[in-house]
Amino acid sequence: MQKRVLIAGAGASGMCAAICCARAGAMVTVIEKEDHAGKKLSMTGNGRCNLSNEEMQAEDYNVRAADRMQKWLGQFGTADTIAFFRSLGIVVRSEAGYLYPYSGQASSVVDVMQKEMERLGVELIFHTQIKEIIKNPEGKAYTVRTSGISYQADAVILATGGLAGPKVTASTGDGYYIAGKLGITSEKCYPALVQLLSRDDTLPQEAGVRMEAEITFRSEQQILTAEEGELQITAHGISGIPIMQASGKVAQCLAQGKAVTAEIDFFPGYDAKKFEEMIQDLLLLRKRGSIEEFLEGLCNIHVNQMILKRQKVSGTTPLQDIPEQKLKEILRSYRCICVEISGTGTYQQSQVTSGGICLDELTDELEAVKAPGVYFTGEITDVDGRCGGYNLQWAWMSGTIAGRAAAEW
Repeated sequence: MQKRVLIAGAGASGMCAAICCARAGAMVTVIEKEDHAGKKLSMTGNGRCNLSNEEMQAEDYNVRAADRMQKWLGQFGTADTIAFFRSLGIVVRSEAGYLYPYSGQASSVVDVMQKEMERLGVELIFHTQIKEIIKNPEGKAYTVRTSGISYQADAVILATGGLAGPKVTASTGDGYYIAGKLGITSEKCYPALVQLLSRDDTLPQEAGVRMEAEITFRSEQQILTAEEGELQITAHGISGIPIMQASGKVAQCLAQGKAVTAEIDFFPGYDAKKFEEMIQDLLLLRKRGSIEEFLEGLCNIHVNQMILKRQKVSGTTPLQDIPEQKLKEILRSYRCICVEISGTGTYQQSQVTSGGICLDELTDELEAVKAPGVYFTGEITDVDGRCGGYNLQWAWMSGTIAGRAAAEW
C-alpha cells in the first residue's frame, strides 16, 4: 500500500523531504502557512543561495550535533548535494569552496524544486497552519489537525523552521509547540549568525569600519572561540562573518548571565617578533607631526581614533610630546582591543536559530523516539552550523534522510 506522508513546511528541508519521499513512492502532501514555497530559501545568500561547502566537517556544527554529524554526513554529504541538484537540472559551481547554483539565483533553486514536486504529484496546500499531531488509537497512522481541515497520514515530517528570519518569512517556532504536545523536548533557543551589540562609547560613531582581524571571545577567563576574517565595527557593536560564526555561543553565555568580551587583534598576520620589529621601524619615524598623522599609515583612521580615545590621547598631540614608552603602548594596543558585549541582534536579524528539538529525542533517521512515524528536519532541530552553506547542507541532508525513512515507515 502506498504510504501517506504529510510534511509541515515548504522551506528548504521540507521541499527536499517531499521530493525524496515522493521519489521513494510515497503519496506526499505539503502544508505551508505562507502563500508560496521557499520564501526564506529565496532570500538566502543575499539571493544567491550558498547551497553547501566543499570543506564540510562535523566540527563545523554546534557541539551537541557534532558527535552525530559525521554519520549523517556519511549518509548525505556535499557530493550527494551536488548530485541531488544535478538531478533537478541545477548546475553547481564552487567559489573558493562555497557552492552556488550556476545561475547565481536562489529563486531558480526554489523554482526547480517546486516543479519537481509538481511532476512527482506532491500536493501543495498554502495558507494553512498545522496545529496538532494526534496519534490514532489504532494502527500507526496520525491525524494532523490544521487551521482548516484535518488530514490522515502514515508519517509526518515537521519542517516548520525555527525562530530566525525577517518577518516576511513568518519564522515563529510553531514546531516547538507541536512537538511539545507529543512530549518531545527542545533545547533553549537563541539567535545565531547575527551581529553582537556593545555599549562601548569608544566605537566609531560617525562611520562603520571594515578591517581584517582576529577576534577571541572570552567569558569568565575562558576562551569561548576565536575567529578570523573581515570585522565590521559600528557605533552599536560588531558584525561580519567572524562575529556571526561566534554569535550562537555568545548568545548562550549572555543568556546565562555571564559577561562576554571580544578581544580584537588588528594584526593577525603578525607574530610577536614581527610586530615588535614593525614597532621599532615606526619609532625611527618619530620626528615631527601629530600622533594622528603618525598613525595614518598604520590602520584605518576610525580605528586609530578609537585607539587614541581609549588611550586618552588627543589626535593633535605632537608626536615629540609623547614618551616613547607611551607610544609603544599605543601601538601594541592594536593587538588587543577589548569590547564588552551587551547583547545580540534579534531573531529578525539572525540567519539561523541555535537550539531546538533535542537530538537525544531523535533516531539517526530523525524519527521521534516518543512518537514513531514523526520526523524532524532542518532548523527546527538542535543543529546549527557555520556561515557558508553549512545550514543549507543540513536542510538537504536532514530532508533526504527523513524523507526516505518516512516513505518506508
